[in-house]
Amino acid sequence: MRKILCSALLLPVLTAQAGEWRGRVAGELLGFFREPASPAQYNSYGSLALEPEYFNEWNGRDDLFTFKPYLLVDSHDSKRTHGDIRELSWIHATHDWETNIGISKVYWGVTEAEHLVDVINQSDLVVDEDGEDKLGQPMAKLSLIRDWGVVDLFVLPGFRERTFPGSKGRPRFEIPISDHPLYESGRKDRHTDLAVRYSSTFGPFDIGLSHFTGTGREPRFVALPAAMTPQGPTEITPYYEIVHQTSLDLQAVYGGWLWKLEAMVRSGQGKQIRALDGGYEYTFVGVGDSQIDVGLITEYLYDSRGDTIDTAAAAAGQPFFTAPFQNDLVLGTRITLNDVASSELLASVMIDLDGGGESYNVEASRRIGDAWKLSLEARGIQNIPVDNVFYSFRDDTRVRLELARYF
Repeated sequence: MRKILCSALLLPVLTAQAGEWRGRVAGELLGFFREPASPAQYNSYGSLALEPEYFNEWNGRDDLFTFKPYLLVDSHDSKRTHGDIRELSWIHATHDWETNIGISKVYWGVTEAEHLVDVINQSDLVVDEDGEDKLGQPMAKLSLIRDWGVVDLFVLPGFRERTFPGSKGRPRFEIPISDHPLYESGRKDRHTDLAVRYSSTFGPFDIGLSHFTGTGREPRFVALPAAMTPQGPTEITPYYEIVHQTSLDLQAVYGGWLWKLEAMVRSGQGKQIRALDGGYEYTFVGVGDSQIDVGLITEYLYDSRGDTIDTAAAAAGQPFFTAPFQNDLVLGTRITLNDVASSELLASVMIDLDGGGESYNVEASRRIGDAWKLSLEARGIQNIPVDNVFYSFRDDTRVRLELARYF
């Protein structure tokens, strides 16, 4: 398999004409309003990210080669300083089928708050804790394009471990996470995963049906006997199990209404997991005869796992989850100025309907000239119970400012 992948990727490089480079370099400042829970942490962090991209098209644009490396250097957290190959792929397309061979990123999902169906790529949590940044995934993908829809078939050789902040990182869980994960599969991170997805459009509806079988991207955790003390575990270890996940994503547009739904059922990690995220976004276009659009967002999240850590399972050395959403309501607004600077603002609050507190999120961005972009992100929580998964972040109200230069 490795020889095939290497040959497939080298062929376009050796035979095609010179392509083009583009990408971005970004500086980031991260500041916290409260003192950290651990003396190893800091109140402010700085980082620099570089993400160039090389792409080349030939054969009448039926073939595309993409190479996108990524490098992040952090001022304090050595675990956040890392490099990755986001993409190194060759895509060949015809009128009714397409192949993608190499390392690539695939996104599934439609909702704002949580991406339940997005299971192909692993989350790169040290870049941003929202889980939207992904590691590159080795894959061989075949897409069959028909009048009745598109069928995507995936072979995924090799597994990427989830990245976690180190002892100096912030925000992070209070208990350190081990660098030596456990696997259910005897092949560990060399297990080959499989996935299939059907997607189509029916009138105003966009629908996706997916099934994944292989090493789950979301680990459970276990406190090994060597890490147990009378005060509790000194370290928890990620445990990656073989899972089978079937999911649905649905989106419909009716005038100013955009309805969204993601739902999944997963087995292989203890009791069967059932979760959904659904809601709508209604947009007022041209508010007050201006060019400003204002969207109102409402979503409901349910997860059968609950949002508390199973301390009894942890004390007994059994795997446990750190899933944050059980019965939550999201209310938000999206403001788009539709100006030449592409200015946008997204603000939301997530309310735990079982009395588990609230979390806040603000994201704003604006272009500066033709090559620069300024982004701001603010997050915080309040009224979080001691047994809630979010409790570790109770003092981590923060603001993140990024200035990126595109080339």
